[in-house]
Amino acid sequence: MIRSSRNASASRRLAWFGLAAVLAAPFAQAADQCSFALGRGWPPATENHGSAVEQLIAAKSEPRLSLTFLPTRGAESGLLLIPAAGDADWTVRHALPSERVAVWNSARASGALELRVDQEVENEEAPIPAALAQRVVATWKRALETMAPRDKPAEFQDKDQLLFVVDGLRVSGTRPDCGAGEPLMEQVSLLIEASNESASKRERRWRALGESLDELDKQLGEVAAP
Repeated sequence: MIRSSRNASASRRLAWFGLAAVLAAPFAQAADQCSFALGRGWPPATENHGSAVEQLIAAKSEPRLSLTFLPTRGAESGLLLIPAAGDADWTVRHALPSERVAVWNSARASGALELRVDQEVENEEAPIPAALAQRVVATWKRALETMAPRDKPAEFQDKDQLLFVVDGLRVSGTRPDCGAGEPLMEQVSLLIEASNESASKRERRWRALGESLDELDKQLGEVAAP
């Protein structure tokens, strides 16, 4: 079941994706020390859990971009960009299940992982200009291809994990906090904030998003330069 809400607390929205930690984090690594714990595909022992969360938050929609947060504790969540027909505005959705999807059921003799997919999801949604949404998709795909080369498979992480799916490209791992990861994470924050704001405030977010995409494009160009 999906429940739309505009009244989610700011603390809960910022808690998604560890944004509160991002805001309080120390300065990122220098560019020459930057590395990403990201790889292609599913991390080992993650697919059942991740698939359940992705299907729950997408419902019947077919996003061109999804970012799913699998914390070691607490409820999972996700960010989606959902296309529309023609040049109509897309939808940015920030989705929060009511409770954690993956729980360990110790009532059984040997214990078992239980996936609670029959639950409400709190959605915050807003329109986003189609051209801007398409630019996010294209730029993120380029960034993820750079941060997770084709020959680098996703590895198991006993930490909070991120699942990116952009135009069919799946990249998974821990939060990228340096290099191209910095503007990308800034864009995550801007999209989440815009999903719960008035039209006038969203316009400011879209301008900031465009500037952040410019910065990400610049960094990716520098990486690609000989």
